[in-house]
Amino acid sequence: MPSFVLSREEELYWLALKLVPGLGTRTSGKLLDRFRTPQAIFRASRTELEAAGVNGAVAQSIASGITFEDAAAQHDKMAEAAAVVVTLGDPRYPQRLREIFDPPILLFARGRVELLESLSVAVVGTRRPTPYGLAVAERLSGDLAHAGLTIVSGMARGVDTAAHKGALAAGGDTVAVLGCGVDVVYPSENRKLAAELAVKGLIVSEFPMGATAFPQNFPIRNRIISGISLGVLVVEGAQYSGSAITAKLAMDQGREVFAVPGNITNKLAWGPNLLIKQGARLVQDWNDVVSELPAESRRHLIDRGRQRILAEEGASAAGESASVMGDPVSELGKVARRLLASLQVDIAVHLDDLLEKVEDTSPSELIAALFELEMLGLVKQLPGKNFVKVW
Repeated sequence: MPSFVLSREEELYWLALKLVPGLGTRTSGKLLDRFRTPQAIFRASRTELEAAGVNGAVAQSIASGITFEDAAAQHDKMAEAAAVVVTLGDPRYPQRLREIFDPPILLFARGRVELLESLSVAVVGTRRPTPYGLAVAERLSGDLAHAGLTIVSGMARGVDTAAHKGALAAGGDTVAVLGCGVDVVYPSENRKLAAELAVKGLIVSEFPMGATAFPQNFPIRNRIISGISLGVLVVEGAQYSGSAITAKLAMDQGREVFAVPGNITNKLAWGPNLLIKQGARLVQDWNDVVSELPAESRRHLIDRGRQRILAEEGASAAGESASVMGDPVSELGKVARRLLASLQVDIAVHLDDLLEKVEDTSPSELIAALFELEMLGLVKQLPGKNFVKVW
């Protein structure tokens, strides 16, 4: 097995093996089990490779070494994007991921690679959530991150994005598993989030640098989301959605499955509600997740929590006095108070409807009050000039 720090030559062998056309994940793993290192695989004869279960065309590709030029190009792209490769033999490779049926032979990573070894929970759901789904994903992710868990998701629009943002807002850790190269931002509107994740969190993928986000990639990457996690929390999703696939993979991998119940008239609640009927843990708050984790994991979280509390108690008196703040609601103006009372957590209200609800208020006063509430973190603006109260 390779050492913690690979030489450039060793990395090139791993990359070249990853890039062999037609060589699947399972077959790559079997070859590594048999030959131990990528170097030994490339030194093997075509006859030896075929005896190990590789078909003739793929064996010829390996023996010819045609992928080394592409491997060198990948290495250069990694350097440009400040990405590293974490191979199956690397001590940083997640132990839980090693145990799945078809673990990727390597992961491309940008950011805090040490998060691969942390205790994590996946939060997944639809790309088109309701205001309720967005609020729940963000709140639960923040609470779970504050409890010491790393939040894993796929950086897709909707629930995934809310999960990452909730964890970051809580000062917690989060990992994005992509269905494209770690140097590719998909969807494009998450460019700012991706930049933040590359510094404060971690972006990983088994797909090569520059790889496009093809639809068929996402079910493949979902096994990694569930594979590196202790459990998967489904917030909203249709019965046959991507989040349902991730939940199924989690069950197959022996992970805990959690689900947030939803309105039975909402099709996006069918997925999590069905999972609950099938035995998934119903989640109302963060403790419903933590209480179901293995005892060893819970002890680890308790120790981390103690350390955090001691660190906070060690703050200076000046810092402590500065942190004592009054209730922000008590400091609101009259219009802002009435506006806050008119908003709900689970139903978005359009700006025009708010003007009708909050009577005797000019549009400029209303907009100023909305801005004040947004700055205080009490209200969130959704696309289309819609607003919801923050849970």
